[in-house]
Amino acid sequence: METTGTESNSPQKRKLNFLFVSYDALIGDLAWEIIKEGHQAKYAVRNPDDREVGSGFVPMVDDWKAEVDWADVIVFDDVLGMGTEAQKLRQQGKLVVGGTPYTDMLEDDRAFGQEELKKHGISIIPYRQFEGFEEAVKFVKENPGRYVVKPSGEAQNMKGLLFIGEEEDGSDVIQVLEDYHQAWADKIPSFQLQKRVVGVEVAVGAFFNGKEFAYPLNINFEHKKLFPGDLGPSTGEMGTAMFWSGPNRIFNQTLKKLGPKLAEENYVGYIDLNCIVSGNNIYPLEFTARFGYPTIFIQQEGITTPMGELLYGLASGTRNSFKTRTGFQVGVRIVVPPFPFTDPETFNVKSRDTIIHFRKGKEGVHFEDVKLVNDEWVITGNSGVILVVVGTGQTMKQAQKQAYSRIKNLIIPHMYYRVDIGDRWLEDSDKLHSWGYLREL
Repeated sequence: METTGTESNSPQKRKLNFLFVSYDALIGDLAWEIIKEGHQAKYAVRNPDDREVGSGFVPMVDDWKAEVDWADVIVFDDVLGMGTEAQKLRQQGKLVVGGTPYTDMLEDDRAFGQEELKKHGISIIPYRQFEGFEEAVKFVKENPGRYVVKPSGEAQNMKGLLFIGEEEDGSDVIQVLEDYHQAWADKIPSFQLQKRVVGVEVAVGAFFNGKEFAYPLNINFEHKKLFPGDLGPSTGEMGTAMFWSGPNRIFNQTLKKLGPKLAEENYVGYIDLNCIVSGNNIYPLEFTARFGYPTIFIQQEGITTPMGELLYGLASGTRNSFKTRTGFQVGVRIVVPPFPFTDPETFNVKSRDTIIHFRKGKEGVHFEDVKLVNDEWVITGNSGVILVVVGTGQTMKQAQKQAYSRIKNLIIPHMYYRVDIGDRWLEDSDKLHSWGYLREL
């Protein structure tokens, strides 16, 4: 398939040692891709419940700090303090893909992220930060309207707690806040109420090499609800449709304005800004200052530059472009019980140690909570998030068709997935094109 993008440096051919560091075993599939390209990789996972995730695919280590001298490139997969570790290692002269304390805060502290956007001249949706639910209930009663409830800090990883209000008087938000006060007060010390704006939800993301953005950009459309038609509880992600682009109006009015600050921070990695776009404005909703999941797995199917070369080029500051497929990529997340809820008993009975059977090849299939045992893919971990299946094509319909035909190749008891990933594209693209947001500048 035809590619876009230009190479800014000669291909990096040397075989390298990559050390991947994870809290919750998110990045194993990318580490495996690095090994398949001929490099060496080691993988450290902090969460004891996830220590088996990726085993068999990638050599696992207990203490990542003991492997730092071995590694040519160190890759961190999260925020929540990983930016501090990444910054320390960069200051010691190591090549690192990862954030800084500042970029961690962009994602972990929603209020800080919104204020930084405003500081850089980017429009934001009105919001209020709260430290208690009773105060928030009082605010909604005094200021009726539709709001989005967004936990901050570590609680935002529990995606089912995000709530999008539908009632004009805010009554549904009040009920949810009262429920959270009873059940979650200890685990949600702070949260935001953000005014709900109606429009097209679209994200713009880019890789950054410590000094500048690396092109092309990624334009993606997340599908966060559990069921088709955007019904049911919010999840981390049920699938994403995407394509690659040169600089456009969405990027220039949002993420590009953060470029000088990211360079000042020497940020290395991927950064994504999810937005609501209307006919007259762009409103950023939240940062992802790290690889996105399942975004990075879908991106792997669209990036034709070897991933080892890309990661090394970003960490060394020597690459500001890479090659990608033209057209579209559609990724569908495959889950099993009890996702999106946490229920160890159900997981142990229905899902744990289930073998994933493939009728034929494994093209476009990326693993999440899976281990490799005697050449069999086996479900492990505890989340019920197991695979991302990706299709590519010159049109969104072609990419969809390939993704769902590949899913038919799987035999997994109790698996479920959304059947409409990418369906919004026809209507969303018409609006975005008519408003002039996707035109390359």
